[in-house]
Amino acid sequence: DLTMRSPIRVRPTTPTRLTRSVGSSSCQSGHQVQHPMRQDSTVRMSSSDCSSVSPSLVTIAVQWGRIGCIGFGGPPAHITLFRRLCVDDRKWISADEFQDAIAATNLLPGPASTQLAIFCAWRLLGPVGAIVGGLAFIVPGLALIIALAAVFLSGHPPLAVRGAGAGAGAAVAAVAAQAAWSLIPASWQRAHRPRQRMRWTLYAVAGAIAAIALGPLVVLVLISAGAVEVLVRRVTTPRTGKSAFAVLGMHVATGGLGALAWVAFKVGALSYGGGFVIIPLMRSDAVGTYHWMTNAQFLNAVALGQITPGPVVQTVAVIGYAAGGIGGALLAAAIAFGPSFAFVLAGGPSFDRLRANTWVQAFLDGAGPAAIGAIAGSAVVLASEINHLWQAAVLAAAAIWVLLMRRSVVLALLVAGVVGALGALAGLPTN
Repeated sequence: DLTMRSPIRVRPTTPTRLTRSVGSSSCQSGHQVQHPMRQDSTVRMSSSDCSSVSPSLVTIAVQWGRIGCIGFGGPPAHITLFRRLCVDDRKWISADEFQDAIAATNLLPGPASTQLAIFCAWRLLGPVGAIVGGLAFIVPGLALIIALAAVFLSGHPPLAVRGAGAGAGAAVAAVAAQAAWSLIPASWQRAHRPRQRMRWTLYAVAGAIAAIALGPLVVLVLISAGAVEVLVRRVTTPRTGKSAFAVLGMHVATGGLGALAWVAFKVGALSYGGGFVIIPLMRSDAVGTYHWMTNAQFLNAVALGQITPGPVVQTVAVIGYAAGGIGGALLAAAIAFGPSFAFVLAGGPSFDRLRANTWVQAFLDGAGPAAIGAIAGSAVVLASEINHLWQAAVLAAAAIWVLLMRRSVVLALLVAGVVGALGALAGLPTN
């Protein structure tokens, strides 16, 4: 960063529009900066003093890997860490561009914070940077969750481990409810068109019912809600142009790697609204259809996805481990995260047009509320899996902690796990 290595002289110029090019961290705006040691080199910098020096590939790997190791708390924590790194500390990306990146990745299905990590690295060093940064962000948490899956899903885990899983699993329903509640205000504010809030309510109710009653078919409800909103907009505000929606529906009859691949693909490419949308997508297949795991083990999987760093979608690796060991875990993770890389690498240059597209916005105005409803419905499903009175008490305490007191989700799960472990050692039932 030139601004940190030696003094600089700032020469005002006529303000220009902020522009950037892929693979470069330079920003163009209202000032030109001339380095005193290089009189022939002038770089343009934004009013936020974006750095004129691109990070190296090693720097991307180290810094994105660091966030992958300490990124506890889900997307809000990840966004904060990447903002601090890329905007505040290193000044590789302007604040406005970072906000645009958040908005653009929120338009895509799949794990938004993972796509943000990939996009930021792509913006700095192109496709190679995107791949290196994305993998560096994903791998630490993935390795940890696979190791924990081996412990929690072993044939005879220690009593304390079973208790920790039962305790943390009991609190998961409260975490899902908190996730849904936190998404409502922003989504509700977007519903400002005539009768749109009535449709918002209907979409949310449909998503909740689908999560409770339809399991993996909830993705069809999400897509249908988006398509209905687009049709409503076309009728009320006629426009020229074309829009098309393809609804993919299939069922894998056998429970082999093909079934696992389909479950992972639904998680990575067809889920809208955040990490907890994957719960109804996975639970019916993993527990009911293919019997890869029990209800209690599925609750453990969801809890592990919350208490480990990195993206919550890594929960699918636990499902993969239950279905096919380490190979299954790696296959499920690769398929679940693959679409995020594809979306950014193929669509990164078009993100601005994507955000401005009226029909994309309409689709998300329908799919978004349905996703929130699905997350709330998943909380009902998860709560119904509780088998013991002491787990109900843990759930109630966790609900007070994360919903009423608005405290840390990760801490709630860790404390619930400790309570469960101590309770199991004291003789409380865990099965």
